[in-house]
Amino acid sequence: MTLRVVFQELAVVELNEAAAFYGRARPGLGVAFLDAVEIAVNAVASHPLGGRAIEGDVRLWLVRRFPYRVFYRVCDDHVRVLAIGHQKRSPAFWHGRV
Repeated sequence: MTLRVVFQELAVVELNEAAAFYGRARPGLGVAFLDAVEIAVNAVASHPLGGRAIEGDVRLWLVRRFPYRVFYRVCDDHVRVLAIGHQKRSPAFWHGRV
């Protein structure tokens, strides 16, 4: 069963900022980043318990090709994406979003 995905507002901001950064770095790279995150989020929706549990009920899923992680929680009828974070960013930057 594939769950519905809901993004926290700050996760959308992080996603758009990272895509813009990659788009400025090289034409087409921002779109490739968005595609890679979409693949990761679709995998989370299809296999919500497949991500690594990191703290309480928060899990993470790595984005292929890019050094980013998707932080999420599995709720009753959906997956809530809490953050999209670079792997070098503090692992606790998303605290307070649950």
